Amino acid sequence: MSSNITGAASSAFAHLRRALGRLAGDRATNERIVAGVGAFVGIAAFAWLLHRLVGSGHGPLLIAPVGAAAVLVFAVPASPLAQPWALFGGNLVSALIGVTVAHMGLDPWLAAGLAVGGAICGMALLRCLHPPGGAVALTAVLGAPETMASGYAFVVMPVAVGTLLLFLAAWAYHRFSGHSYPHVATARPVAVTSPLEFTRTDLLRAIDDYPDLLDVNVEDLEQLLHAAETHAVERRRAFR
Repeated sequence: MSSNITGAASSAFAHLRRALGRLAGDRATNERIVAGVGAFVGIAAFAWLLHRLVGSGHGPLLIAPVGAAAVLVFAVPASPLAQPWALFGGNLVSALIGVTVAHMGLDPWLAAGLAVGGAICGMALLRCLHPPGGAVALTAVLGAPETMASGYAFVVMPVAVGTLLLFLAAWAYHRFSGHSYPHVATARPVAVTSPLEFTRTDLLRAIDDYPDLLDVNVEDLEQLLHAAETHAVERRRAFR
């Protein structure tokens, strides 16, 4: 029964892709338009469940963080910023830091800066950078009175519960739409046959030498560049 439901849902997503594909000419835009439809369903279900679990008092508090997180997990599921550890770790550590700062009794401007800055540092140290975490920390220090009154319970509900519901919604969407989430880079053996081809070591050195910090999945980038090399070789052979 479950396989029939999954198959029907996957077929529906395929028809939706073809229908929406007429709106834009490139694959990325088409996929993100479909992701917008998935986000509509997922966030609506998420908001309803959150309301049922924690009541209307907490409902409006996570609109901004959840909306930002939804863009990542629905539209760019391969991004390191959208992976489960980033999603859960980033939101929870930011909530902990935000609530801690809120209890220091600082001026709002100082509390806001300390909460967001502390959240970034905490996420960086734990390797769970997640941009919406900054909004979670800011909500903890500048949110409604209910947030201040809930104390560290805010970390559990609605932050932890809301993050779990969002993850489940995104997981279900990508399961039916055929995307990899949580994302795992496709493992393909690469045979270096020319001294001009790069290796993993060359790629890591190039990333380290780049003047700006690149937040990319090295395995995905390596596979993509090797695929580009393969296409270039095939193109040269076609013109011989």
